[in-house]
Amino acid sequence: MKGDRVEIVVDSGSGTTRTYEIEATRAGRRVEIAHTRGTITVAEVTRGGSPVRTAQFLAGRVIALVEHPASENPVADEVLPALRSDS
Repeated sequence: MKGDRVEIVVDSGSGTTRTYEIEATRAGRRVEIAHTRGTITVAEVTRGGSPVRTAQFLAGRVIALVEHPASENPVADEVLPALRSDS
């Protein structure tokens, strides 16, 4: 969903850290996280599952992985069906 983002804090050696951020930038895209064989992959993918932007990190270097879901209020270009009735 547009607005979803993931922050990745990585140990860059000598006691310093670097922070990276991947965000779903358009309507219909989402952020997926995969942890496989010692690497963490964070990708922005389309509705069909095609990756648009991908970042890979060594799992041993990742200090924190923070997911920030989109706000509850829909973005103007998001299409959401109106199923609620206030009766």
